[in-house]
Amino acid sequence: MHPNMTSIIPGDSKKLIGMVHVGALPGTPYASQSVEELVNQAVLEARVLEDAGFDSIIIENMHDAPYVHGQELGPEIVAAMTRVSGAVISAVSVPIGVQILSGGNTHAIAVANTVGARFIRCENFVFSHIADEGLLAKAEAGGLLRYRKSIEAQHVKVFCDIKKKHASHAITGDINIAEFAHAGEFFGADGFIVTGVSTGKPTDLDDVRSVREATDLPVLVGSGVTPQSAGSLFEYADALIVGSWIKQDGYWKNAVDPNRAAEMVKAGRG
Repeated sequence: MHPNMTSIIPGDSKKLIGMVHVGALPGTPYASQSVEELVNQAVLEARVLEDAGFDSIIIENMHDAPYVHGQELGPEIVAAMTRVSGAVISAVSVPIGVQILSGGNTHAIAVANTVGARFIRCENFVFSHIADEGLLAKAEAGGLLRYRKSIEAQHVKVFCDIKKKHASHAITGDINIAEFAHAGEFFGADGFIVTGVSTGKPTDLDDVRSVREATDLPVLVGSGVTPQSAGSLFEYADALIVGSWIKQDGYWKNAVDPNRAAEMVKAGRG
């Protein structure tokens, strides 16, 4: 286990990170619950994941689709994510990470620093992307790490998607995933997240291997993990992020299924 990973999740074994997809937040198109209801559901799911044996949890606002990006995110999103994240951290003992879609990376750093979360997940850290929310023209690394320094939040690690899902990579088609990792390491990433093409879709084992061979930083897998694929992925990855398979019927929009969560942990420990 890479030391950057053990500083977030103590221990030497491979790690499983579960997703809590917070319900649609105030002001977003599908919002239908009060903040208190969102908090209660997130806390419930986080406790299920901890009880099942997950090593860590990421809190993410995936239900806020269709997403706006970066500075278009309103203060109500930051306020709600701070409230939810703080409640989850108070309810469980495992380390917590934060992701705010889309491109809410300085927002996530601020939330994490405020509530005591250990890491954030950052998309578009290096290179430009064409994502389903539009052109992500500017790499996040320079501004994000300067912001992290300015608020003295260097203890909050930044794990970065490379060749991110839900995006076209035609404009960077001449840059392979290993070169993405080299660029991310040069720009100060704390680790890399390798994914499939979209949520729930399997991650190519060759991509994971290529990133593992390209860097000494932690390597995480960020989509499509199943009990059947966990063993082979762990040959190269330090941690697996699981969001879809552990939900009822394996569908990310549903609540966490305690039985599926326990089965995932059993397979991951096998």
